[in-house]
Amino acid sequence: MTQTSTAKSMEIKPSQSSSPDDFDFLQGIWNVKNRKLKVRLANSDDWAEFDAVLDMRKTLNGIGNFETFEADIDGKPFAGEAVRVFNPKTRLWSIYWADSNCGVLDQNPVVGSFENGVGKFYARDTFNGQEIVVLYQWDKTDPDHPIWSQAFSTDEGRTFEWNWYMHLSRRNVQ
Repeated sequence: MTQTSTAKSMEIKPSQSSSPDDFDFLQGIWNVKNRKLKVRLANSDDWAEFDAVLDMRKTLNGIGNFETFEADIDGKPFAGEAVRVFNPKTRLWSIYWADSNCGVLDQNPVVGSFENGVGKFYARDTFNGQEIVVLYQWDKTDPDHPIWSQAFSTDEGRTFEWNWYMHLSRRNVQ
């Protein structure tokens, strides 16, 4: 992420290797081990852990993909969907999220690209009334066991609180 002179804007530039194939590693069905902070931006170290299933397929003739995420969290069913679109002109990915808790597609997608097997995607948002920078990170350096993580920053991206980790392993489908 590169900061511009305007306090509220972010300039995000693609890596040299950014391509519509960046998420190909994620195609298929995955078992997911989640570790999520119970309370965010509160200097907490109290984590919840739960399992999920993630299913991703390519769309839009290869410049997009669609993901479903299903879990039981605290005994309640949870479902989420990610829509990712690669812009061939900017060479940046935009990732939109919707889930069963709020029923609204993100208006502020995280945007970014992969470099050396790690994708970083940023957006401005609010959390509990506080302005934040959101960071999604995909680490595909081990494509058989990729890791997704999420962090929030309250200081314009100088520091981040990592608040959710997903460790994936490919599901053997018969």
